[in-house]
Amino acid sequence: MEDLKDLLPVEAVRLDVRAADWREAIGAAGRLMVETGATTDEYTREMVANVEENGPYIVIAPGVAFAHSRPSPAVLSTGMSWVRLADPVEFGHESNDPVTLVVALAAQDSAAHTSAMASLARLLGDPDTAAALAAAPTPEALHAVLAGERPEDGSQPAPSEPSAPELRAGSLHKILTVCGNGVGTSLFLKNTLEQVLDRWGWSRFVTVEATDTISAKGKASEAVALLTSREIARTLGDVGRPVKVVQDFTSTAEVDAVLRDTYDV
Repeated sequence: MEDLKDLLPVEAVRLDVRAADWREAIGAAGRLMVETGATTDEYTREMVANVEENGPYIVIAPGVAFAHSRPSPAVLSTGMSWVRLADPVEFGHESNDPVTLVVALAAQDSAAHTSAMASLARLLGDPDTAAALAAAPTPEALHAVLAGERPEDGSQPAPSEPSAPELRAGSLHKILTVCGNGVGTSLFLKNTLEQVLDRWGWSRFVTVEATDTISAKGKASEAVALLTSREIARTLGDVGRPVKVVQDFTSTAEVDAVLRDTYDV
């Protein structure tokens, strides 16, 4: 699997970009992936259409949008881009607007970029690293911060770890993380959830699967709960299992609270 620095070259980083609205912000991120050979212009249009169809669920944390669409012929190779905006823009998200950072992903499949998503989730979830990224004066300086990933998330003091759930012999609990396409924000949330499960010592008891809205409806009966954004929760409706809303996909503290609520611990 490729890591973050492989998928996000310095040439795909732009700082202090001016955009009039969210479409222009996504357009700027899309152009960088075209320039670095990851996509065609059609993929940029697909990223915009994803928001038009599914709403601003891609705004995964305060000030951070994670632009993406499904794998398609417009994706030439798996890659990413990073656009820090000169002025924040509104995407229409209820709690995480306005956006100052647009990270874009083009994925050829759902597996090639999982390591990079795990790295990005840890980086943006660490306040010191996030501040360093926001203050980086050049693309080269920002890339250096990305390459110096911390092994542990120091964003929150770890809460006390609950005891593991009672399980039938040989069984696992499953939690679904859901987004519109199953390859972007759902993977981001999956990685944050797995950080919490690892810290609790629950990883051997609970498996996490990232999926899209259509597949989630068919798989819901297999799951203890579904974790997603408010916009995607509305799209899912009643699936016969608890649908838990997470507002900040980078926050291990919020995901910790959602998991405690799910298991009543």
